[in-house]
Amino acid sequence: MNNQDLITEIRQKVDIVDLISDYIPLIQKGKNYFGVCPFHNDTNPSMSVSREKQIYKCFSCGASGNVFNFVMDYDHVEFKEAIKILGERAGVEVNGIRVAPKTTKFDRYYEMYDIANKYYQNNINTKEGQRAKKYLESRQIDDELIKEFGIGLALDKNNALTTILSSKDYSMKELEQLGLASNSHDAYINRIMFPLHDISGHVVGFSGRIYDNSNLNKYLNTKETIIFKKGECLYNYHIARDHCRKLKSVIIVEGFMDAIRLSQIGHKNVIALMGTAMTGEQMQLVKKLSTNVYLSLDGDNPGQTAILNIGEQLVKMGLNVKVISLPNNKGEHDPDEYIIKYGQERFDNLIENALNYSDFKINFLKIGVNFNSDVELSNYVNSVIREVSTIKDEIRREIILKKLAIEVNLSYNTLEKRLNEYLEFTNVVNREEEVKHEPLPKKKVSSKYDKAAYVLIYSMVNDPWAIRKFEKEDVHLMTKELRYLASEICYYYHKYGTINMADFYTYLTDKEELLVVYNFIMSLDYEDDISVKAIEDYIGVIKEYNMRQEIKRLNDLIKRENDPIEKAKIAEKIRLLRIGE
Repeated sequence: MNNQDLITEIRQKVDIVDLISDYIPLIQKGKNYFGVCPFHNDTNPSMSVSREKQIYKCFSCGASGNVFNFVMDYDHVEFKEAIKILGERAGVEVNGIRVAPKTTKFDRYYEMYDIANKYYQNNINTKEGQRAKKYLESRQIDDELIKEFGIGLALDKNNALTTILSSKDYSMKELEQLGLASNSHDAYINRIMFPLHDISGHVVGFSGRIYDNSNLNKYLNTKETIIFKKGECLYNYHIARDHCRKLKSVIIVEGFMDAIRLSQIGHKNVIALMGTAMTGEQMQLVKKLSTNVYLSLDGDNPGQTAILNIGEQLVKMGLNVKVISLPNNKGEHDPDEYIIKYGQERFDNLIENALNYSDFKINFLKIGVNFNSDVELSNYVNSVIREVSTIKDEIRREIILKKLAIEVNLSYNTLEKRLNEYLEFTNVVNREEEVKHEPLPKKKVSSKYDKAAYVLIYSMVNDPWAIRKFEKEDVHLMTKELRYLASEICYYYHKYGTINMADFYTYLTDKEELLVVYNFIMSLDYEDDISVKAIEDYIGVIKEYNMRQEIKRLNDLIKRENDPIEKAKIAEKIRLLRIGE
């Protein structure tokens, strides 16, 4: 079986509705399914999934494709990896399949970091790395974890790495721009090195930690570069992704030592922020991992405040957020320290008893409140009721209000009345927002000629009759991209004897310029069944366009022609075009 047959078999065995349902909730409306698009900040279901055509398309951002495209874009993997993932799902053996590796303008930089990473990893296993290893052992990081997380060592030598990279034709300017060198010397000296990966798994940066009681900053991180954007990366994301999907949850911690420790005790669905801040891009990445999120940040005040801020935003995104509460005790307030001191069983118990975010927030609101102050007590009660108004479960609302009534010595009826006021206010605001909300704009097609060409292309991958009509009429499309795309459609049909939208997406995987055009055409809103008469009319419109363009060209030519005889010949050509001969 050749590659194309194998890929087609996988595509046919993996139903697109079943696949996408594993990633995002879908609701059936008519014969199609709709869900919130994961490829842009979507709040209303704008992604349509067709079981009949085995494709998806978003009417807002234009994302579209088949099962392979969805996995590639959602999981940030290349085509070969998508084949592997879907082949396993379909029960199809894919060993030995050959797919040309995708090249990017950043490959040179990825190779540079790959060399650096291997160099650091080698160092830690040499005689010079023994002290660093002893330090890691004191932190209960053994050889297995060192290997699993690619931990390395920058030696106490000024030019070791730069010498190696310079010998491989990397310029000092490149090394400094990419954060591997500074002032013509190695950027990292005598530090334990933690590689930082982008979401596709490329090493794009490092975090170097001191280990010898130096007075230098504890951590030195790679600066922002063309390939390393701190706000777009999450530590261990590329490894945790599959585990999060299987376990249907993700655990978020602050630093890599926390992530490494949780992974060591079996919680492979863990990612780290490398701090207490979280960007919108990182939150979108979390949303792709799972709708069930556990926050396990430090138990100190900055960590708890970060939980409050991050949790609030994640809840607004529709995620189910729980908080793993750690004590605010010196020496045990982060997951790494807590697990080392108390062990796996105690931490697992914290996970099992994790608080709903709303319960955590209510407890947090109580901190520092002077219950003897009428003003502070009133503010506290109103804050709790505002939070309760966001909870949809009426039973939980009642339980919380009854506890609050006892706590602040107020009647339940008083609290319930205030809650209803908040709920009514919220409903009014929501109704106003619904009125303000405008339907998603349809993609604009600049002219009737563009529309004719797009519908014709759409018809050709939907009905072989349109291909035969296109070839018989010798249709000349308006742009080079459309002509190449039409040519590929005809080639595919004649080679394989059939064509459909889903399989043609796969065929265009390595033809990026054509795939962009095809994606745009497929994302437009067409009728499912385009009649023969309509296709013939669209071909007529395209021919009219070509005639007008040719007349325009001839008119320009006749203006520049000085020979009366030649002018007359050109004028006759224009006349014949106008009468349709």
